[in-house]
Parts: sequence; C-alpha cells; structure tokens
Amino acid sequence: MPGKPVMNVDDVEYRDWGAGGRYQAELGSMSPQMGARKLGYNVVRLAPGKCAWPYHLHHANEEMFVVLEGEGTLRLNGEEHPLRKGDVICCPTGAEGAQQITNSSDAELKYLAISTMQSPEVAQYPDSDKVGVLCGAMPGQGQPAFRQILRNDGVDYWEGESDKEEE
Repeated sequence: MPGKPVMNVDDVEYRDWGAGGRYQAELGSMSPQMGARKLGYNVVRLAPGKCAWPYHLHHANEEMFVVLEGEGTLRLNGEEHPLRKGDVICCPTGAEGAQQITNSSDAELKYLAISTMQSPEVAQYPDSDKVGVLCGAMPGQGQPAFRQILRNDGVDYWEGESDKEEE
C-alpha cells in the first residue's frame, strides 16, 4: 500500500482555501499521503466567523465530519445545530445532506472532513441556485479534470441543436 497508514493530524501541512471574506479556511489534505483510494480526508481550520464552503449538497459523495477542536454551528437540511469538540456529523447524499459548517465562536474551529470520492460528482448550492459538476479530482485533492459551475435554471435541452434534417 503506497503512503503511510498512520498520520497524526498535528503533522498535516495546510494551504489557504476560499474566496476571502466569510469563505476562508486552511485545508490539510491527508488522503494522498496515506494512500487512500476511496475516501478523502482533510483537516479544516476555520477562524472565528468563517466557513470553508457555501451551503451545499452532494449527489454522489457522502460526507462525515469530526470536530477536533473548538465550537461552531452546523446548518444541515435547513436547521442549525451547535457543534463542539467530539461531535460526529453525518451528511448523506441528496437534499437531506445539505450542509455548511461555520465557526460561530471566538476561537479556532478544527474538524476532520471525510468523504467518499465518487466521480463524477454533482453538487447543488441552494442559497445561490447553482449546480457544480466535477470529474476527476475531488475537492481538496487537486484540480479536477472538468469543473463547471452553472445556474440551476440551465438551458433548454434542445438549445443550440439544429432542427434541420440531415441530408
């Protein structure tokens, strides 16, 4: 098995992630170093008032989160839940797994994000009415081979198709 089978979260190397403002985090990827093939592992650090991703849901990948340090708020399927060290969160696929974690405290929030790594993936963003399609690398695992973010209203199926019979 390539990689090392045991890795301590204190040894993770972090990189900046986000769009700035409210969406700012530090991500520490573990799965490539450990040789994982079907699960993705990232440690996420959030400063007070920050979140890593917009409110979203996945159609292919189930996620689980384990709060390692600090406190925050989970928005899951439209309801808010307080989070604290030791909490384990299940986010199944589909609408019931729509989620966002926010650091609502005055200290750092650190959690382990675990996800299946199915590709292709379709993610929905209910607050902004967007849809994301990703093929190849999943979030936190490098740049995907294909990534497209679209408005949910899309286009008509037949738009751009010729209605003339071929000769």
